[in-house]
Amino acid sequence: MLKVEDWAEIRRLHRAEGVPIKEISRRLGVARNTVRAALNSDRPPKYERASRGRVADAFEPQIRALLNEWPKMPAPVIAERIKWPYSMSPLVKKLAQIRPEYVGIDPVDRVSYQPGQVSQCDLWFPETKVQVAPGQQRILPVLVMTLAFSRFMTAEMIPTRQGGDILAGMWSLISGVGRVTHTLVWDRESAIGGSGKVTAPAAAFAGTLATKIKLAPPRDPEYKGMVERSNQFLETSFLPGRQFGSPTDFNQQLAEWLERANTRTVRSIQGRPVDLLETDRQAMIPLPPIVPAIGLTQRIRLGRDYYVRVDTVDYSVDPQVIGRFIDITAMPDTVTAVCDGQVVAHHQRSWAKQVVVTDPVHAATAQRMRQALALDRQRRKEATRQHSDGHTVALRALPDYDALFGVDFDPTSTKASNE
Repeated sequence: MLKVEDWAEIRRLHRAEGVPIKEISRRLGVARNTVRAALNSDRPPKYERASRGRVADAFEPQIRALLNEWPKMPAPVIAERIKWPYSMSPLVKKLAQIRPEYVGIDPVDRVSYQPGQVSQCDLWFPETKVQVAPGQQRILPVLVMTLAFSRFMTAEMIPTRQGGDILAGMWSLISGVGRVTHTLVWDRESAIGGSGKVTAPAAAFAGTLATKIKLAPPRDPEYKGMVERSNQFLETSFLPGRQFGSPTDFNQQLAEWLERANTRTVRSIQGRPVDLLETDRQAMIPLPPIVPAIGLTQRIRLGRDYYVRVDTVDYSVDPQVIGRFIDITAMPDTVTAVCDGQVVAHHQRSWAKQVVVTDPVHAATAQRMRQALALDRQRRKEATRQHSDGHTVALRALPDYDALFGVDFDPTSTKASNE
């Protein structure tokens, strides 16, 4: 094969200096036809090895038949179906080449965001366990929210992934920013829109804030890729090497780290999120004067067991309202029970599992009520007439004796009979 240097020299000698083909052939020691081919070629010579075929080519019809019916069939299953005798590498390369013909290609567009328009929200589950009670550790969700224009990132650990706790976490993060964007983007999180439609509590929350919750298409993580990258950033830059004594400790460490993280320069916007935050805020929606409906809520009739259950944890309630309806509201840090407008229980919320939380005042009240009931029963027992042998004297109503002797001391009934 002719070298690139010889190809360039041939063209220079013939076109610039007018050297004949025969003389060029003699000087460079190449055949005349090679010189002619070099002069007729507008591009430098390039070596191309002749294709010898691939081992997967013989199996291509079988592969295509399977992909035509099951476009996403995994490579190991295809290898089993076609009785593939070689290593997986040639088959994987062949599938990468022809599978897009059956699955299709979904290109991703570059999107530019205007100030105050979009926030992307997601739940991140850090692998490091957090101590929630003596001898009990749990993996808890962290709500992450990223402002699309400024890339300002906020996050907070929440007790559960139930709707009320997620909405409470959103309100906490939004309150920290001071305003809310026109759109909140979520994936198909079950408590927000697992069925493809925004749930009623989430829609009520958005309506109170005058914003909109938009659900990402199914199986499309790129739709909210910004917050997904934030999750990865937390996973690789915040979490390693840290230990947490409680959820409060986790949130304190996270808040300190976020202050530094938001001062970094983001290459895609050529700026720092903390510097662009004010521009973002000016275009956002002001917060309403009232707090939206958040937290876990339920309404029950309090039974003799004067406890209510919130996320597997039992909390005591004033036993004086046994048998009456009470309204329970569980926020991330407190649990409150109200009966007819009066607070009958207020506890610090426990993030542990299968725990009993008792207010000593409630236990003392229950003890006094039991003692009062025992005394009342004793008084009733002592007031009962008994025969000398100890058995109870039967008491009958006076009208029974009137009927027995055939007398009637009711003048109204006598008058009615005479008439």
